[in-house]
Amino acid sequence: MITVRVISRSTGKPIEGKKVALGISALLSGGVTHGKWTDSHGEAHFDVKPNNGKVFVSGSTEYEGYLSGLITVRI
Repeated sequence: MITVRVISRSTGKPIEGKKVALGISALLSGGVTHGKWTDSHGEAHFDVKPNNGKVFVSGSTEYEGYLSGLITVRI
């Protein structure tokens, strides 16, 4: 499982209601996950295996690298 936590760069607080998706490396299954909305903790959970890829928040790339465990992005 991969969890993405979205934090406000200006306040440091979690942001609820942001749409998050993962772009997974084409080496395995490839493609982009269905978007998930962040909860009150600013988190979106994905039932995918760790892999290289990207984190998209509201359509913008916010992280690129190895996707595993908890990934925190600041927007």
